Amino acid sequence: MNDKNLLGPWIRRFLLEYLVGERNLAHNTQASYRDTLTLLLPFASKRAGIAIDRMAVEDISPEIVRQFLDYLERDRHCTGVTRNQRLGTIHSLAHFIGMRSPVHLSWCTQVRLVPFKKTDKTLITYLEKAEMDTLLRQPDRHTVLGLRDYCLLLFLYNTGSRADEAARLTIDHLQLAEPPSVRIYGKGNKIRMCPLWPMIVPLLEKLILERSADQVVFLGRANKPMTRFGIHRLVTHYATMASEETPSLRDKRVSPHNIRHTTAVHMLRAGIDINTIRAWLGHVSLDTTNIYAEVDLEMKAKALASVDVSGQPAQPLQERDLPSLMTFLRGI
Repeated sequence: MNDKNLLGPWIRRFLLEYLVGERNLAHNTQASYRDTLTLLLPFASKRAGIAIDRMAVEDISPEIVRQFLDYLERDRHCTGVTRNQRLGTIHSLAHFIGMRSPVHLSWCTQVRLVPFKKTDKTLITYLEKAEMDTLLRQPDRHTVLGLRDYCLLLFLYNTGSRADEAARLTIDHLQLAEPPSVRIYGKGNKIRMCPLWPMIVPLLEKLILERSADQVVFLGRANKPMTRFGIHRLVTHYATMASEETPSLRDKRVSPHNIRHTTAVHMLRAGIDINTIRAWLGHVSLDTTNIYAEVDLEMKAKALASVDVSGQPAQPLQERDLPSLMTFLRGI
């Protein structure tokens, strides 16, 4: 078989030459692309009755792709969002091959015509201030691990960091002198600076005492870096404990990303402009940040209160009625 028809070399070039060399995508994005192909190739090999190392490009036919997407939803119980994410990877692979091999342009076009599935817009969830306070009260600050856990929860709330960003945070990214701040490396290798609350500074100082600057800030029980999965387990553990004190938490799926949403909504309520929140969270587009204005019931209630029963505008809300940005930075 002609080497240009073999799928294996194209997969290798796609993962190494394109994702890493040309696009320089973030590690988690690379892992997502890789995981899609890890699922697709054995599935296609079994359906086509051909060993993976002998598969040709055309063996990943549009029909095989459609069957694979059905398999994801039916057998693996993936959501429509996950299905579309996997299909996006397949489209990218087809585009990569088609751009470099004219003989595969027809195949590329057919595969890229497999449509994305229309999905319902997911409504994000966040914690109310009282719920967040309950969560922060759960760690036992009299123990070393409890102090670390409290500091981690507070850091997630302060910065709106993703779990992976907090896991990779190193000591040299912290600036604990006045004004305290942190340098966060986010998705797509983007860097952003976030101010730190004064209350978290002594906690971080105690956590990193007598440690080298290249070490990660948050260590596990064996003094090894925490993973994003470990941080997720930590948050869900304390959320379960907090639900005993605040029953409303039982109906919410609390995770590090849920705390990130909480940070954004609480900043919005504090009167901080949407563009500042966008930069704080590291969003590329304002459209992503605007979802928080859509879901915040408290702000909608304030808007409703500013209109009288007759439908005529009542006294508008004044800026002085909302807490300032500095109030938020000192800890809501």
